[in-house]
Amino acid sequence: MNGVTTQHNKNGSMKRSSDRIGWLAFDMHTLFLLVLVVFIFVLMSVAMPTQFPTTINLESMAFQMSEVGILTVAMALSMLIGGIDLSVTATANLSAITAGLIMVNLVQPGLSAAQLLLVVVLALLAAIAVGVACGLSNGVLIGFVGVPAILATLGTLTLFTGLAYGVTGGPALHGVPPQVLFLGIGKFIGIPLPLLIFLAVLAAISLTLNHTAYGFKVYLLGSNPTAARFSGIDNPRITLQTHMIGGLLSAIAGIVTLARTNSANADYGSSYILMTILIAVLGGVAVSGGYGRVAGLTLALMVLQMLSTGFNMLLLRFSGSNFFRDFAWGFLLLFVMVFTRFLKQSGTRALWKQILSGK
Repeated sequence: MNGVTTQHNKNGSMKRSSDRIGWLAFDMHTLFLLVLVVFIFVLMSVAMPTQFPTTINLESMAFQMSEVGILTVAMALSMLIGGIDLSVTATANLSAITAGLIMVNLVQPGLSAAQLLLVVVLALLAAIAVGVACGLSNGVLIGFVGVPAILATLGTLTLFTGLAYGVTGGPALHGVPPQVLFLGIGKFIGIPLPLLIFLAVLAAISLTLNHTAYGFKVYLLGSNPTAARFSGIDNPRITLQTHMIGGLLSAIAGIVTLARTNSANADYGSSYILMTILIAVLGGVAVSGGYGRVAGLTLALMVLQMLSTGFNMLLLRFSGSNFFRDFAWGFLLLFVMVFTRFLKQSGTRALWKQILSGK
């Protein structure tokens, strides 16, 4: 993802330019995140040499970060157009429950391999349809009705969660066929399959945003909705399409979660909303919209995953470790937003040069 705006030069022609943060800022921000990833990995490895840098732990992090990563991409898309989507986890859970219900009720002993495959495909397509429908609801409320994104998605968060509780009655669903579990716990040429799904999502979204007219319209809408409207862009339609794509990604995350945990729960991942916002902001996505890159999201996700795993290992013997972790996420989110604001106000290029030169 990148932020692209247009401006007139003295001759009146149009030229592409980076977003107000600037190309150098992006390069330095990415470099900063890369250094941070290496620093945290080395720090945790030194602190826990027999636990953190092991193959088992690295594989575990790869499995865990995938579902959060897909949800983060969905959140970042809504932020790119100047909004936010607080319903991503509720959409994922409702989609997973839909797939789980279909499989639990239709998979019976004695089914042939072809019949079982048909049920699994039907369940996955139904989950995706539910996710897109949830995104469609958000897009209509925000783009056509004009409800502010934070209020619309807060309402749909409650609505989708209530539907999930109403369908399940409260308890989690279990009993997913092994063919589906492979999507969450399987490997392909030694690489965790959820990680491959996440990387495929990253590649698809990056290509869409960087090499299609839709991607250009997304960035222009997030940078300046008025200019986008006067340039002929159908803002409500782009908003609708963006939230539908976000719903699709949330459904994919729900399927991965269902396959990894062998369960679907109406309130699973309640802390993921904060994490997705934190990762997006840390990764360089502008809160006001119009700027963001896949590289930054990926590195920020790695930072948060390593910190989360490290905190769990370091604080496992202490009571209240989960509360401390939530406190740390909230503090880090506030710090990142304040620091980013400070960079913008202080002149990003000059400040980064001072930081790198040690002055």
